[in-house]
Amino acid sequence: MSNESNKADQDVIDAAETTEIETEVETEATQEVDELTQANLRIEELEQHLAASEAALAERKDVEIRAAAETANIRTRAAKDVEKARAFALEKFVNELLPVLDNMERALTGVNPEDEATKAIVEGVELTMKGFLGSVEKFGVVQVNPIGEAFNPEHHQAIGMQPSAEYPKDTVMLVMQKGYTLNSRLLRPAMVMVSQGGPSVDTQA
Repeated sequence: MSNESNKADQDVIDAAETTEIETEVETEATQEVDELTQANLRIEELEQHLAASEAALAERKDVEIRAAAETANIRTRAAKDVEKARAFALEKFVNELLPVLDNMERALTGVNPEDEATKAIVEGVELTMKGFLGSVEKFGVVQVNPIGEAFNPEHHQAIGMQPSAEYPKDTVMLVMQKGYTLNSRLLRPAMVMVSQGGPSVDTQA
């Protein structure tokens, strides 16, 4: 009887130990699940922080790129403005000089350069005009004298058209007033007469 009692007691002890072990295992499993959950939450939190940081960094980078592009545009515009101002700073002054050049040319018109009475004056005016043109050319001023050239409406102002056996059609046959450009920019078009070509031939005889 005592053996059976001892066995029963042992079974009770074994059952209690088993229950205790199972409880410990469950507790450990629960703790591991809790730790894993907390780890996952922490990972998710870190991922959110990382995404926010990457977004902020991308936004800042975009702002910096835009700022750099705007700065480059401002520098480009400023450089163009400076270049334009430098190129055409003399435009108003040169426009005031054009009538002087015109008057020099008029002074030579109709004067016989071989006439001894006026030869010295003609040579003096020609030299003065040549020196004048040479001086202004150093600053980008170029005279437009298109005699014999094809008519160009961008640089020439046609006063009229006349038949001509000497000049082909649409060719400048006479320059009444020379034009001028400043650094390739037109200051004043040349006033010209344009050829209509030779007289037409009537083929319906």
